[in-house]
Amino acid sequence: PFPPPRPYAVPLEPALRAHGLRLRAAVDADLPALRALYASTREELATLPWPAAAKDAFIADQFRLQHLHYVTHYADAHFLVLDAPEGVAGRFYHSCGSETAADLGLDLVIDVSLMPHRRGQGIGSTLLRAAIDYAASRGRGVALHVHAHNRRARQLYERLGFVAYGDAGLHVEMRRSPAPACGVS
Repeated sequence: PFPPPRPYAVPLEPALRAHGLRLRAAVDADLPALRALYASTREELATLPWPAAAKDAFIADQFRLQHLHYVTHYADAHFLVLDAPEGVAGRFYHSCGSETAADLGLDLVIDVSLMPHRRGQGIGSTLLRAAIDYAASRGRGVALHVHAHNRRARQLYERLGFVAYGDAGLHVEMRRSPAPACGVS
């Protein structure tokens, strides 16, 4: 299950309303929709010669493991869902106090995913800019991980000032430092 929701301090509602979206805490009833969202991010499976049932079982297992990892290792995170008239349009998992990232003065974007028909509309940029601004207001940077082959996401992160920091096999860690204060170089 998801941890109990807590108030989220990052001001996103006005910007998301412009896209017809509402941000709210994820609940266990969202898991089927979040699994479908996760499946939409695994485009590489389309080329595998597996039967549909095998792909579905693989996706279900991978999603379950990912969800378990997130709620276990980031219990302090905000697990947020983007609601749209058509249902769940995306997820935004954001930790403002993860121990490892906090030790480095970083907030952590654990996951940002959008349904395919919601991609390329500036929603991901809106979410990330708000997380960057919130972290910077507290003198912190932001870290995230991106799949090594997800060029589109990596280009977005680079446009927003993230720099590759480390390579963990299939994923690349990227960080964005807070902007220096005026007059500081």
